[in-house]
Amino acid sequence: MKSKTWSPDSWRGLPIQQQPTYDDPAALAAVEAKLRRFPPLVFAGEARNLKRSLAKVAAGKAFLLQGGDCAESFAEFHPDVIRDTFRVLLQMAVVLTYGGNMPVVKVGRMAGQFAKPRSADNETQNGVTLPAYRGDIINAIEFTPEARRPDPARLEQAYAQSAATLNLLRAFAQGGYADLHQVHRWNLGFVGRSAQGERYEDMARRIGEALDFMEACGVTGETTPTLRTTDFYTSHEALLLGYEQAMTRVDSTTGDWYDCSAHLLWCGDRTRQPDGAHLEFLRGVGNPLAFKAGPSLGADEMLRLIDTLNPENEPGRLMIIGRFGADKVAEHLPALIRAIEREGRTVVWSCDPMHGNTIKSVNGFKTRPFDRILAEVETFFAIHRAEGTHAGGVHFEMTGQDVTECIGGAQAITESRLGDRYHTYCDPRLNASQALELAFLIAENLKREREARRGLVAAQ
Repeated sequence: MKSKTWSPDSWRGLPIQQQPTYDDPAALAAVEAKLRRFPPLVFAGEARNLKRSLAKVAAGKAFLLQGGDCAESFAEFHPDVIRDTFRVLLQMAVVLTYGGNMPVVKVGRMAGQFAKPRSADNETQNGVTLPAYRGDIINAIEFTPEARRPDPARLEQAYAQSAATLNLLRAFAQGGYADLHQVHRWNLGFVGRSAQGERYEDMARRIGEALDFMEACGVTGETTPTLRTTDFYTSHEALLLGYEQAMTRVDSTTGDWYDCSAHLLWCGDRTRQPDGAHLEFLRGVGNPLAFKAGPSLGADEMLRLIDTLNPENEPGRLMIIGRFGADKVAEHLPALIRAIEREGRTVVWSCDPMHGNTIKSVNGFKTRPFDRILAEVETFFAIHRAEGTHAGGVHFEMTGQDVTECIGGAQAITESRLGDRYHTYCDPRLNASQALELAFLIAENLKREREARRGLVAAQ
């Protein structure tokens, strides 16, 4: 049961982090009031479907693949960008399903991932100090007073872009693009020429042979719709609470509140204060939720967060996304897992191998070494195997574009090449080839987990 004191605006007046300061509060209120009259972007029933799928992940019967842009931008809004990101996620899901023999729940950091937390409120360049860039839903990246001024009109533009993105994603997921018979066509040109692309093509050939066999037995896309369609969900960090409140609706079938800006929402490492505004807002909506867990999170605080966000211990309701860094995950994750197991809590464990592995290159670019990303994922799986728990998912920043933002990988991107195609608005992202390489690593670890479970059952 939700607390009777909760309402969509009960977060107001509580301590809050990472919020912009608008010059004209009346203009902001007017935009938020307008958004409250707009149609929902997602529906409560879809969020409940995702919760049921995440319950299977929590039970060790599925795996979560959550990825997408660091921060969506207005300037790069284009159907090809959406298509290519969706296509890479499909490729990764096929690798995981085929290699890991496990259903994959697909969730994009898309159609709403516009706001970004910042380490400082202001930024100084050449002696000039201006407000930090907080994402296109708030201000612009150009370093001018006009661009950095928080603009309420951007909330409405973010809504419109999210609606258009969701429309295209639904068409791709349900309109035939996700048909497994198209598995060869998902290979992007620059990926197809790589070692990972060749490995993917070999797997796609074997899938095609299996589909031909199934069709000969009468199992086709017409008789089995899951061969030609897929479920695809959206997610973003619930950072800008005025926007999130404006998108919150009462579900007509249950009477419960849902944040209809996305299917899944998470709270970041900088905004998960137990008595803060973000936890207060999130605890009252019916969506599946998550919170980031960094090195500063202890077991007692983690359990308090769980009590706030999932007091009924509902399977599929809550995910913990670890973002420790390759050199710290072994130190911090086991104690958190043991506390969850000891207290009998049900969560999805996911690994964010991006945010704890960010460095600055010698030429000034923010980047992430790919070997550290892989190392954190490997350690995440190894710890769960040792604890007898399920490594439930991965959460990462990627794009379908041929960017050079993370060093390393099969393409051997070096620090000197970062400037070739460094397009991110905030944090460095994996390109499609690196994302596919990560997928093969995860598939291998899913196999090891399955073999370890078989060995445990045989020993019993």
